[in-house]
Amino acid sequence: MQIIECVPNISEGQDQTTIQSICEEVNKVEGVKLLNVDPGKATNRTVITFIGAPEAVLEAAFKLIQKAKECIDMTKHIGEHPRMGAVDVCPLIPIANISMEETVKLAHKLAKKVGDILDIPVYCYENAATSEPRKNLANCRSGEYEGLEEKLKDPQWKPDYGPSVFEKSVPKSGATAIAARDFLVAYNINLNTTSTRRANAVAFDLREAGRLKRKGNKLTGAVEKDAQGEPIRIAGHFKNLKGIGWFIKDYGIAQISYNLTNIQTTPLHKVFEKTCERAEIRGLRVTGSELVGLVPKKVLLDAGVYFLRKQQRSTALADSEIIRMAVKTLGLDQLKPFIAEEQILESFLDKEASELVDMSLSDFSYETASESPAPGGGSIAAYCGALGAALVTMSANLSAHKRGWDDKWEIFSNWGTKSISNQKKLLSLVDKDAQSFNLIMAAFKLPKNTLEEKTIRLNAIQAATKKAIEIPLEVMETAFNCFESIKKMAEIGNPNAITDVGVAALCARTAVIAAFLNLKINCKSLDDKDFVKKAIVKGQNMVDKAIVYEAEVLKAVHKKL
Repeated sequence: MQIIECVPNISEGQDQTTIQSICEEVNKVEGVKLLNVDPGKATNRTVITFIGAPEAVLEAAFKLIQKAKECIDMTKHIGEHPRMGAVDVCPLIPIANISMEETVKLAHKLAKKVGDILDIPVYCYENAATSEPRKNLANCRSGEYEGLEEKLKDPQWKPDYGPSVFEKSVPKSGATAIAARDFLVAYNINLNTTSTRRANAVAFDLREAGRLKRKGNKLTGAVEKDAQGEPIRIAGHFKNLKGIGWFIKDYGIAQISYNLTNIQTTPLHKVFEKTCERAEIRGLRVTGSELVGLVPKKVLLDAGVYFLRKQQRSTALADSEIIRMAVKTLGLDQLKPFIAEEQILESFLDKEASELVDMSLSDFSYETASESPAPGGGSIAAYCGALGAALVTMSANLSAHKRGWDDKWEIFSNWGTKSISNQKKLLSLVDKDAQSFNLIMAAFKLPKNTLEEKTIRLNAIQAATKKAIEIPLEVMETAFNCFESIKKMAEIGNPNAITDVGVAALCARTAVIAAFLNLKINCKSLDDKDFVKKAIVKGQNMVDKAIVYEAEVLKAVHKKL
């Protein structure tokens, strides 16, 4: 599932009724989760944070901007924070399974809609900027609201979207800046000292801004300047990293407070490691760390994988185990318990329908045995394939940890990672198959009183049926892909797990054939015969090959027994 975050800043931080009514627009959109509302009285500004699927987030953002335009009058606004509109900024941030390039397109889609429909001047900044000067928000916002009328007259600062004249509703709404930007991680590292100066020394080693270059004594010497009279700085180790030391009275320790503004170029685990290194040089020790607010799951998964690989351990583990490794290594539970559900962004979204895979084995079995037609053979096929993939992953992990095979751990870890990827996909298909059946049933229940209703109903049935063919085909493909790892583990894996590899082959073959049966019965109801023919040919080919692969694996298994 693709997830993006949106963090609009509105020019109202005092009137709670207004703030609430604007935020309520977000709550009205299905598939969006409002995470935080942070009003500032002095700045007269409120930061709102919500996440969800891209299209749902765009809808919520548009509704929020529309409501803010209705409720906030910029001709009367006073606040300490720089601003130029009722919604001053509205950045979009990629969180999961979506690229920055895709997020940029979404930012422009939103900006165009705001400009065209709401008649608000829109400037696109950061990654969504249309020119180099517009990348910097400060440039886009220069002159603020009070200077907007004159700014709109300047051809160089014509808005990317919306009106370019200060008339009609523009004086009331002001302008808005919309961006696509990277996620910012607020991250604190704890030190076994009370010295802010020593914490700063470590921070300056790492942060992009580094420290001032001085003549003579590096602490008290005169600051060196360039030809233009500007202070010269010695850059720190990381780009896209801000950092400063401070003393936390409640904890009785000094911390380094970091802001990671690009987690792709500056991963959290690298910052942690380098901080440990630079602290040790100064006789300090890192005792733990803490995350402030929420982070994408990827941040902790990347950290966990990194530390597992340093230990020469297999990374073919459940996400929860990888995250646990990250938490323990980073010491994220030193000051207070780390609750993943409260600090990982993806956990805030409501699950769509993963009831089956969340059941106990017995509950799933009895649910299958019930009078309900779903889950049925399709879900069982997917689950059978997932069990086969799990057995292969187990074989790879046992091989990676086998005494005397230390030089092979990475080979087995890579095979295990491939296998667990198949396992995760097959588990998701357990529910998807049941959902596809439910879609067909829902389509059949549509009204059919008029010719138009009959046409809509027929099209819905056909679309749902096509989906019910595509899902078992996906099950077949994923289960079939398991054979690559199965065959390899039969050849080179831990001999003590050879029978498990054999069972994995049986499961994978069963999943392929079982899903094919499901595919064939659904094909009978689809009018698109060309699609049906291609699906059956493709499916039959996988069945034939799966039977051959199973036989080869079982032959290899029996040789080792």
